[in-house]
Amino acid sequence: MKRYVYINDDNLAQDLYCDNRISNRKYTIWNFIPKNLWEQFSRFMNQYFLLIACLQLWSLITPVNPASTWGPLIFIFSVSATKEAWDDYNRYLSDKKANEKEVWIVRQGVRKLIQAQNICIGNIVWLRENDEVPCDLVLLGTADPQGICYVETAALDGETDLKTRAIPSACMGIEVELLHKIKGVIECPSPDKDIRRFDANMRLFPPFLDNDVFPLTIKNTLLQSCYLRNTEWACGVAVYTGNETKLGMSRGIPEPKLTAVDAMIDKLTGAIFVFQIVVVIVLGIAGNVWKDTEGRKLWYVRYPKEGPWYELLVIPLRFELLCSIMIPISIKVSLDLVKSLYAKFIDWDEQMVDPETGTRSNATNTAISEDLGQVEYILTDKTGTLTENKMVFKRCCISGVFYGNESGDALTDAQLLNAVSTGSADVIQFLKVMAICNTVIPVRSKSGTISYKALSQDEEALVCAAARLRMVFENKNGNIIDINFNASLIRYEVLDILEFTSDRKRMSVVVRDCESGKIFLLSKGADETILPLTCAGQQVRTFAEAVEQYAQLGLRTLCLAWRKLDEDEYQEWAAMYKDANSTLVDREWRVAEVCQRLEHDFEILGVAAIEDRLQDGVPETIGTLRKAGINFWMLTGDKMSTAIQIALSCNFVSPEPKGQLLIIDGKTEDEVSRSLERVLLTTRITESEPKDVAFVVDGWALEIALKHYRKAFTELAILSRTAICCRVTPSQKAQLVELLKLCDYRTLAIGDGGNDVRMIQQADIGVGISGREGLQAARAADYSIGKFRFLKRLILVHGRYSYNRTAFLSQYSFYKSLLICFIQIFSSFISGVSGTSLFNSISLMAYNVFYTSVPVLVSVLDKDLSERTVMQHPQILFYCQAGRLLNPSTFAGWFGRSLFHAIVVFVITIHSYAFEKSEMEEVAMVALSGCIWLQAFVVALETNSFTILQHIAIWGNLIGFYVINWIVSAIPASGMYTIMFRLCKQPSYWFTMILIVATGMGPVLALKYFRYTYRSSKINILQQAERLGGPILSLGIIEPQSRSSLEKDLSPLSISTPKNRNSVYEPLLSESPSATRRSIGPGPRFDFFQSQSPLSSSHTRKDN
Repeated sequence: MKRYVYINDDNLAQDLYCDNRISNRKYTIWNFIPKNLWEQFSRFMNQYFLLIACLQLWSLITPVNPASTWGPLIFIFSVSATKEAWDDYNRYLSDKKANEKEVWIVRQGVRKLIQAQNICIGNIVWLRENDEVPCDLVLLGTADPQGICYVETAALDGETDLKTRAIPSACMGIEVELLHKIKGVIECPSPDKDIRRFDANMRLFPPFLDNDVFPLTIKNTLLQSCYLRNTEWACGVAVYTGNETKLGMSRGIPEPKLTAVDAMIDKLTGAIFVFQIVVVIVLGIAGNVWKDTEGRKLWYVRYPKEGPWYELLVIPLRFELLCSIMIPISIKVSLDLVKSLYAKFIDWDEQMVDPETGTRSNATNTAISEDLGQVEYILTDKTGTLTENKMVFKRCCISGVFYGNESGDALTDAQLLNAVSTGSADVIQFLKVMAICNTVIPVRSKSGTISYKALSQDEEALVCAAARLRMVFENKNGNIIDINFNASLIRYEVLDILEFTSDRKRMSVVVRDCESGKIFLLSKGADETILPLTCAGQQVRTFAEAVEQYAQLGLRTLCLAWRKLDEDEYQEWAAMYKDANSTLVDREWRVAEVCQRLEHDFEILGVAAIEDRLQDGVPETIGTLRKAGINFWMLTGDKMSTAIQIALSCNFVSPEPKGQLLIIDGKTEDEVSRSLERVLLTTRITESEPKDVAFVVDGWALEIALKHYRKAFTELAILSRTAICCRVTPSQKAQLVELLKLCDYRTLAIGDGGNDVRMIQQADIGVGISGREGLQAARAADYSIGKFRFLKRLILVHGRYSYNRTAFLSQYSFYKSLLICFIQIFSSFISGVSGTSLFNSISLMAYNVFYTSVPVLVSVLDKDLSERTVMQHPQILFYCQAGRLLNPSTFAGWFGRSLFHAIVVFVITIHSYAFEKSEMEEVAMVALSGCIWLQAFVVALETNSFTILQHIAIWGNLIGFYVINWIVSAIPASGMYTIMFRLCKQPSYWFTMILIVATGMGPVLALKYFRYTYRSSKINILQQAERLGGPILSLGIIEPQSRSSLEKDLSPLSISTPKNRNSVYEPLLSESPSATRRSIGPGPRFDFFQSQSPLSSSHTRKDN
């Protein structure tokens, strides 16, 4: 659909389009309660607890006071609702500040000062220097005579460099006094969120112009939240307002990502729910049988001889209410709280602060920190991610002559300097293309020095290099550019700019020499898009060899070319170019087609080679993470030779003979099929050899492989630890991430530019680098860091600690709930299987909310190993990747512990107090005290590193239990009057507590001692070494299991629909030191903690 905006006539659009009121609020005062409750009850667990709470209102079946469930339920809902309300209130304040900002507009020919929220479509908005743009505008005029203004778009795309915006050619020459009277219409598309594109047309009404159509692009706009810089004033017409601006359309809440830990907790919750239903059915039947056979015979029970029709349901429903606490009601709130703390630990980490820029690490997504510890594949961009994105002109080849060598770069090459001094025609023309063919803006300071503002680091490097070689880009005044060469001024008029796109991979400008009037086409771009367009007769072999030679050195290459245009040829092409720019449908495709009509018969001038240095610590980071069993894929738009050289220099792959690169290439389906089959066969064969094998594929072959041979390519992806994908597009990056996710691998994507956003958002974990390409990637990511080397600490330290802590917290939450529930079930056997509760409502509510929550929340401070040890031995990340701490096996251990402890508490309590004519409340308090004592020692036993805060939480909570109950026992109406006072005076009570702790913890301690002594894991060995303070000489070996008949022929695998390969179901889950993940192929034994581990060849991989 199209939108017609009538300039300076807001009445025509006032009823059709929205005003400029910004609203990011999720709720209103009237819908907050129903909408928030609807969202909270859309979750299954909340629906379950609400059903339980409602059933407890039926006095006939409830074994406890309904407050025992309603209290925690309301508390948890209130905490969540309060958090949502606070966040929404802050959004409201932010919106209010933006909406009430005052701006100048033209309405009915008069300039007025109004609030930004009252701007309407068609209004002319006036901005002063440093003003924020209140809505999306099409420029009509600026203070600059050439119609140029400068904007800062950091709030929109994160790019800090200033950008130029120009008024449409239709508005050139209109006096300032007439701008407020201008009339016309703009034909533009419906609102969208693409900040890089705006395809529209403008028609001004007489007397300004005679209804001629002029194309508009994104360079003619000022988008909302940008700032006007270095320009006295500018004015524009509002085309998109309010939430329909490009920024407003791009706002939104991303879909939440489900971590592997959350998925496992959901499965365990389902298993407990099934177990609970089974228990309820069995006990319900037993209760009804006992009632009919024994209960009606006992006069004091007072069962009626005949009951209502629903009598058979009463006892099962009682047990359902009694067993409902098997699923801990507070687990979600507890996990959300500790996950928020994990994110804060990342934000507060001083060791992850970039010393150059002061950029801190930031966790945007607070819910997936534990997934960092389970990463198996890292897919990374190259430029700006592995490299510094600080381009330096190093070498060049001009007309077959090579300049620059190992002893120095081209800028200091005496031969090149001499060619410049003597006025070599080819060298001069080469430098002219370097200085002119760009979108760089020269900025002259007060001292007279010239600096350059460029969107591309490549362009800045070329312009700076040309300036050092005396071809200085001095000034740009509208379409006129001034070049100073050897103190003589050369002036050109820029007629058209054929912009760079990821499909064209080249950029051209059409310029006219102001002195001679001749027209030239200057172009630069990738070798595969420039060299094929050379004129007939020119030899390009030397240039192709230069490109290959520079790529082998890891340099980025650009080919520079030019040709002279006839006036008639240009005029004919310019008319087609204008028509293509005026269309609203498929404008980008049509413009590219027209550009291709002009870009041919080039005369190749030479090849420029630019160096992009590796960031500090990149090889060490990749080497360390590879030892941790993480696979690396490099996804880059660079040519293959450059990517391979960078991969070798940063430890992606090992050089020959240890490493082997297998290349997949081809331009047709048959060629790609043969190449892919050869690489796949070689990979299968070398899988059993101690060799680091990686495959390399370019974008063209990748497109064919993903479309026609997806099954074979997926198999290759599973077999290979390393891949280098060259000349890939942003969409192909996202497809590769999706492919690995379909194989059930946990993926992490890292990049620094806008072209990495799709990949980052597609991955399980997205990491953005706050780099020189702006903050687009960092803003779209779950985590942002200043340098690539911080990824090592993010994964090994924060990811691993988060996983360990979450695994303990979630299983402990089930343990404490099952413990109290089992005691309730056992007590029913001595109460006629009637479903009555041993504990009163206050005790149950306090047990879940206070007594057992505080000690475990401080587990966020626990560290099983020091950070130094973790960084020295990255291989221990294997335990997290394999799910060794949270899986059905470990959960079964906690389940058995809760059952054993429940038996201990119940049996000892009953035998100690059942024959002393004690009140039931006293027995319940003894049992509850035993639970609290046991849990204090369980938390203490599971804690690896004690701090003062943890001691206070564990033992202070135990003291707090008695303080609270002494207070409650002093209240006559509490139902527990004097109970705790009486118990504490009895020596038998304290002897019972000691007996419960000794009996309950004795076997646990014995089992732990046995496992530490005779079946130590690698982590146990490291813990013992840390406590003893000695060096770790040998930690044993791990022998991968041989694969089964799968190794005979992998080709029949239905890889397009991979099976569930979740590691938690594999036989490694025992603590046996020989238990490993199943391997896709056999491999030699390797030293798990050897500093130079051949992990690359024997890394094992899951496969079902």
